[in-house]
Amino acid sequence: MEQDRLHEYAASASSMCLECDRIDPDLFDELGVKRGLRDKNGNGVLAGLTNISKITAFKTIDGVKTPCDGELWYRGYPIGEILRGLDGALGYERVAYLLLFGRLPSAEEEAEFRSLLGDCRTLPTNFTRDVIMKAPSGDIMNSMTRSILTLASYDETASDTGVASSLAQCIRLIAEFPLLAVYAYHAHNYYDNLDSMIIHRPDPSLSTAENFLLLLRRDKSYTPTEAKVLDTALILHMEHGGGNNSTFTTRVITSSGSDTYSTLSAAMSSLKGPKHGGANIKVMEMMDDIRENVRDTRDTEELSAYLTRIINKDAFDRAGLVYGMGHAVYSLSDPRERVFKRYVRALAAEKGRGDDLALYEAVEDLAPKLIAKYRHIYKGVSPNVDFYSGFVYDMLGIPRQLYTAVFAVARVVGWSAHRIEELICADKIIRPAYFSIMKENI
Repeated sequence: MEQDRLHEYAASASSMCLECDRIDPDLFDELGVKRGLRDKNGNGVLAGLTNISKITAFKTIDGVKTPCDGELWYRGYPIGEILRGLDGALGYERVAYLLLFGRLPSAEEEAEFRSLLGDCRTLPTNFTRDVIMKAPSGDIMNSMTRSILTLASYDETASDTGVASSLAQCIRLIAEFPLLAVYAYHAHNYYDNLDSMIIHRPDPSLSTAENFLLLLRRDKSYTPTEAKVLDTALILHMEHGGGNNSTFTTRVITSSGSDTYSTLSAAMSSLKGPKHGGANIKVMEMMDDIRENVRDTRDTEELSAYLTRIINKDAFDRAGLVYGMGHAVYSLSDPRERVFKRYVRALAAEKGRGDDLALYEAVEDLAPKLIAKYRHIYKGVSPNVDFYSGFVYDMLGIPRQLYTAVFAVARVVGWSAHRIEELICADKIIRPAYFSIMKENI
């Protein structure tokens, strides 16, 4: 009864909020406000410096800013070179070392770091039962965030924001994230979906990608191709500059002097937003809709006609977006998508999903041309990494409720690197200005 009364009150009172909080959009331009901390061309407002990664989408040619194929660098290495340097091995741990410590590890250093992560890949006694299973939720990101905050209660150094303590906390959380994600899903699947309970213990000798698949699957089995593709996906999602929403959140919270657990839980809350970490789910939903409404997806004309309806807000969710196409930073291409695609093809061949891959490739070919035709765009439109990532997770048997959690398992490394860099380099709390247009009533 109290809950019903609260919602009735809020529904009625929200009209007052709509009246008092609405601001004329023209005022933002008049006062030079960069909405979303970006200008009209999509360029971010310069808010800081970083030595962790670099993104290139434009180059200056003869004094003219010109779109170019996208580049993503981790600590001075192009992402493509990093993956080639793995020579087929699983590299999440090696790349995590690079991002945290600024250089590639020697064989001995890498072995020690892998061993350390393996030892840390455990949760406090009865934590799974007392925390994760006590309040299961279909919102895996919320469940993980609650677990991160609760883990602070088990750490006597939780309030120590020194570099050494923060680094130790980050490394432990990097190791624990796969457990928090998969155990949260299995608890939800048991209590809410009335399915079987599966709680496997991780194998400290295995990689992060291998452990994720082991923990998720009833029979603990996976193929080398499956492990390699998931490992590659984690590496490609691991870091993307300091300006993306969740990493900037990490910087903001760190600058306030808050602890590691509070900081990374805030980053999680940012990532779960559908405008940030949920893009691959929207791609999957869009593809489902296309299959339902396009009789022959191999018919280019029929597929083009339906994509045009989507762009013109006449189909799917009527938002006018072809999800997975375009990026806030990249113009001609997303380097992560280009690297990832060959792994997608290998997995599709292993899984017998050639028809589905053909649909994705057809949309990849047609959508940029149609968007250019029907939309005013200031830069090129190309597929981003999330265009294929949901398809990959689907082929791996990962439930959609875990898609954003997989992103978090990857991005926690980048967040950790930026937290440490902010602790070392920054000496001011991040506090941008908001100009008040409030009318005085006295």
